[in-house]
Amino acid sequence: TFELPDNARQCFHQQLERGTKFTLDYQVITGGHYDVDCSVEDPNGRTLYKEAKKQYDSFPHRTEVEGVYTFCFSNEFSTFSHKTIYFDFQVGEEPPILPAMSSRVTALTQMESACVTIHEALNSVIDSQTHYRLREAQDRSRAEDLNSRVSYWSVGETFILFVVSI
Repeated sequence: TFELPDNARQCFHQQLERGTKFTLDYQVITGGHYDVDCSVEDPNGRTLYKEAKKQYDSFPHRTEVEGVYTFCFSNEFSTFSHKTIYFDFQVGEEPPILPAMSSRVTALTQMESACVTIHEALNSVIDSQTHYRLREAQDRSRAEDLNSRVSYWSVGETFILFVVSI
C-alpha cells in the first residue's frame, strides 16, 4: 500500500526470468473518484497492459523476455486529490504442497487429497480476508469524509440559527 500524490506517477521494477508467470492486482483505497491509471512494460519498452481511470483490476501474464519489468501507477489526471493504492505483485507458480507431488504419476492418497483441499480452502480464505480488509479501509475513508461534512454542516446550521435568533 502506498500514497500517490496528485499529478504524480510512481513506478516499480522487478527483474524476471523468461517464461515466469506474474500477476498484478491493484485497487484504489482512498482518494478522488477511486480511480488510477496503470501500465506494465516489458524490458524492451513494449506496453503489455495499459488501463486508464480504473478503480481495481488484475493483470496475469507470462514473460516472453528476460529483464526488468516496470509497472507504473499514474495520478497525473488529478489536480488536487492524492490516492492510497494497494497492489499485490505475485511472481512464479505456487510450489506443490508436498515435494514429491510434482513428479508423481500415481493417484493421491486420501490424506494427500485432504491436504490439497484444505490448502485450496485456506488460499480462498486469505483472498477473502484481503478483499474485506480493502473494502473496510475504503468504507472507513468514506465514512470519515462523510462525518467531517456532516460536522461542518451542523456548525454552519448552528451559526445560522444563532444569527436568525439574534
